[in-house]
Amino acid sequence: MPALPIFLFTAIAGVVALSILIIAQTVGPKRRSAVKEMPYESGMDPVHSARHRFNVTFYLLAIEFLVFDVELLFLYPWAVAAHEQGAFGEGHGVFFAVAGFLAVLLIGFAYTWRKGVFKWT
Repeated sequence: MPALPIFLFTAIAGVVALSILIIAQTVGPKRRSAVKEMPYESGMDPVHSARHRFNVTFYLLAIEFLVFDVELLFLYPWAVAAHEQGAFGEGHGVFFAVAGFLAVLLIGFAYTWRKGVFKWT
């Protein structure tokens, strides 16, 4: 069973991590004070509340990053498949599939650019 060592390693790592957390929770100090509950701002007194609204542009950019990141993750299996099939042999179908995929990716990027997601003013 080639999966047995991986399973054992994962189980032992989980047990060690869980035991460290339990030991730290039971043995560690539990003295609370008002100073410890304050948010830390580089050694200065907090000026504002820790909860404030972010501009929607941050969320749009984060979603855009996730979409393009996941799309680019799909390029790795393509590279492996193209390597196994040969660049010019049977791999023409793979090449055209990825060319279409990249075209959709670039169209989406152009759309978000035209919508002004990347403008910060």
